[in-house]
This record gives sequence, C-alpha cells and structure tokens, in this order.
Amino acid sequence: MQLGRFGLTVDPGGFASAAELEQLGFTTLWIVGGQLDRLDRLTTLLDATERAVVGSAIIPPDVYDAATVSAFYHRSESAAPGRLLVGVGSPHSARPLAAVRRYADQLDADEVPIERRMLAAFGPHALDVARDRFGGAMPALLTPEYVTFARDRLGPDRILAVGLYAVLERDAGAARATARGPLEFLSTLPAYVKSLRRQGFIESSVTGLSDDLVDALVATGGPDDIAARAHLLLAAGADHVHVTVLHDAHQPGGLDAARLLAPALAVG
Repeated sequence: MQLGRFGLTVDPGGFASAAELEQLGFTTLWIVGGQLDRLDRLTTLLDATERAVVGSAIIPPDVYDAATVSAFYHRSESAAPGRLLVGVGSPHSARPLAAVRRYADQLDADEVPIERRMLAAFGPHALDVARDRFGGAMPALLTPEYVTFARDRLGPDRILAVGLYAVLERDAGAARATARGPLEFLSTLPAYVKSLRRQGFIESSVTGLSDDLVDALVATGGPDDIAARAHLLLAAGADHVHVTVLHDAHQPGGLDAARLLAPALAVG
C-alpha cells in the first residue's frame, strides 16, 4: 500500500478533525493500542476521510479472531476500497509465532491480501513471519540502529512502518515526564521488554525508564526536532514513520500538534 513517508496517530476523540489531517497531507492515519476498543473505530475513521489509508496498530488476536477480522476487512473494502490496512499483533500464548502463522492461514483462506496486512513484529523470528506471511512489519520504540537490522531482516520487498512517540516540548524534564506515561505500561509487556533488551538497554534502564532510554526512543523538542528524528528512522531503513504525539494539558496535541508538524515533515 502507498502509506506515504509519514502518518499520524488519531485517538477516537479526534476523529472530527480527521478530514483536516488528510488535508494537511497525512496520507496514513493510525489507531493504536488501547484506543482500538472495537473494530468499528476504524470504520468511523474511514467514514471521516476520503483518501487516507487507515491502519490499526494493533488489532489484538486474543480479542478478535481471524474470521472476524476477515469479515470486517471485506465490509470495509466494499465501503472504502483500498484504504484499510489490517495491523495485527501476536497473541499471548505459549507459542505466539505458531499462532500468528495459523492466524495468517485463516486470513489467506478468507482472501485478505497479504499486502493489506502487517504484523507488529520486533524480534528476528517475528520479522521473518512478517516477511513471509504479511505485507511487512510495524514495530515501535526503535533506535535507528535496530531499524536498520529490521530492514535487513525483512528484505527490500516488505514495508517497514515504524511507530515514533513524540512530545512537542523543549524542556527536557517536562518532555521525559510526559513520555514516561505510556512507557511505564509498555515496559511491562514482554514483547517490548525483550525488544528493549535486544537493542542493548540494560535492565536498570528498562525498569527505571532512564533518561538515556527515553531520549533514545522518544522524539522531543520543537517540530523540526521531531521531523529530524523521523527522518533518521527513514534514513535507517523505514519506509514509513507514524508519529504518536504525547502531551499533557500544556503541550500541543491532536490537531494543534498536527498543524505544527505538517510543515516540518513536509507532508503537504
């Protein structure tokens, strides 16, 4: 799919502004993690836009089986052809990659095209599954060095869409405080913990969310600083970077953040 170089995460409270996000030039809009409490959130975002690709990051396979996702894909394809990207994660099971392969078998049987689905793959074996059974991988919280590794593992013919957390805040302490909000949760999930260790972060940095770890994984500063970090990930091998803007009550978020980032990213 043509995702464009940069996408943006939209939370359900911001769907009313989705048309303007599209007009600003963001060609792919994402719904992430816990924001996707039901599949029709994706339908609402498709209905609110005309051209943008709408991606899920992620649909949890423990909640939605492959047959349900396939049926949803075909309904969406009828209503908004070519615009839904099905992003799925790995189930919480004893052999998650074997379960992902079975999930992909069902998607194959239900004629969900491989190029319209992606896997939230982090480690080398998961990246292999993303290469062999999906249109690519959509990991997050990666250093540029690991992006290069993921690119090499996926090969040239699969999409690598990297999630980048960002805080539009020039005060380093305030930016880190905001960034640690979601990181406190993500750093308890086994896939993310393994990914952080694989990238070379020591145990105390992971458990304590050290300044070095936060600074390495989350883009902070002004719009040009965020854009520079996103371009680093592209230069390292990403095809697409989707930005999730974190914010407190005093920091730009939502449409305000998008208006600041669009010219810096040159998405228009």
